[in-house]
Parts: sequence; structure tokens; C-alpha cells
Amino acid sequence: MALLARISNWFLETPPAPSMVDPATAYDDLRAAIEPKRAKLVAHPLYTAVDTLPKLRAFMAVHVFPVWDFMCLAKRLQRELTSMSPLWRPPAQPDLARFINGVIHGEESDVGPEGEAISHCELYIEAMEEVGAPTSTIRKFLALITAGASSDAALAGAEVPKSARAFVRTTLETVMAGDPVEVLASFLFGREDLIPDMFSRLLPRWQFSRPAARFAYYVKRHIELDGDDHGPAARRALVTLAGDRSAAWGHARRSAERAIDARIELWDRVYDGI
Repeated sequence: MALLARISNWFLETPPAPSMVDPATAYDDLRAAIEPKRAKLVAHPLYTAVDTLPKLRAFMAVHVFPVWDFMCLAKRLQRELTSMSPLWRPPAQPDLARFINGVIHGEESDVGPEGEAISHCELYIEAMEEVGAPTSTIRKFLALITAGASSDAALAGAEVPKSARAFVRTTLETVMAGDPVEVLASFLFGREDLIPDMFSRLLPRWQFSRPAARFAYYVKRHIELDGDDHGPAARRALVTLAGDRSAAWGHARRSAERAIDARIELWDRVYDGI
């Protein structure tokens, strides 16, 4: 009887097996769930409102911070999916390592307009200088980060616009505290999946503008890389990383929605400002 009681208690105490889903179906369901928010962001009036150089300068002075914090998401994923310690070890999932290393190569050391190696953040700052947008805030922010300041101290010390501060803090909360699936979902649905559609609406006014040639190059480059390479690769990576775990797909959805909501709020504030 005692043995039967112990066996009965064991079954009662054993947690249920995690819920499992088909990864491809889970991805499609997530994409459908976030579509209303995504559609709202893609249809935002900001893109067509940025139609003069003064408005472009105002837009870029804020947008440069999402350009910067994108790399924080990418670097967190690189730390998760590759070996970053002095004693190298083979990656657990080479396909995921290849995905993120390709992103880092394209974003941190891309080819600039003159064939030079350049990060997209540096390219963007050069584009700001070309159109006469102020760069003192982003340069001071980067100098403070380089000197060892915390992100909050750098945001305050550089007097970063409040709209950009809120957006960066949301991104960095995911970078610092999110699990790998949450970080990848924010990276995919808050960036790579969105950027081609967003930038395609921003480009027509500027694609033949000589004063904004570097800005147009930056936008075109992102449409190409994210639409043809980084976006599809990130989608495959999320399906692999979340797998058949229902809970992981729930985390992915919450992270994706949070990233899109943060971008909508940022665009709203920039639109009101210009």
C-alpha cells in the first residue's frame, strides 16, 4: 500500500509535459496575431510626412538611436548563438551561428557608398552630417558609452530626446533580461521583418536626392539586406530556436508586440514633433 501511495503521489507531483506545437504553424499563428499592430505601423503617416530637409533632419536626430540599439540586439544574439569566449568551442547550432554572423557582417562592417568598410550606425551618422542634422547628441552618447557609462547615464548625460530614450530603454530591457527567443522575436518582428516595408515608404521622396545621397544609400541597403537576406534568415532562426515549445512561442509573441508598440509610440512622437 505504501508503494502504491508513493507511486500515486509521484504522478500527482510530476509537472505536466510542456505543451508542444508544430513550429511552422506556430510561426504563422504568431504572424497573424501581430498583423494588426504591424499594419498600423507600416501605414503610419510619418513616412510621407518626412518630405523636406528640415523634417528629415528632425527625423534622423531621433531615429539614429534605434539604429544604434539594433546592434545591441544583434550582439546579444551573437553571444547566445556563437562562441564568444577566449577558448572557442563549436557552436551548438551552426545554422543559427551562420545566421547571426551574417547579420553582424552586414551591419557592423558593410560596404559604404565609396566601397569602404563601415558600420550602419557610422554610415547613418555620416548621412546626418550630409543633410545638416545635428550629431552632437549621438556622438556624446557614444562617447559616454565608450567611457564606461551605463546606458541610463549616457542617455541622460547626452540629453537624448525623451522619445528616443523610451524606445532605447525598451530595447535594452529585452537585450539585458529577455531570453534568447524573446530577443530574436524583437529582432525579427521589431526590425528585420518591418524595415523593408517601412523604408520602402520613406525612400521615394529621397532616392534621387543629392543632398541626402547617403541617407538614400542607407535606406536602400537596408531594404536589400533585410528583405532578401536578414529577414528570411531571422524567420528560419526563430522557427529553429522556439521549435515545438508552446511557451517559447508565447514569449515570442509578447516580445514582438512590445517591440512593435514601442516603434509605434516612437513614430507617433516624431510625427507630432515635425
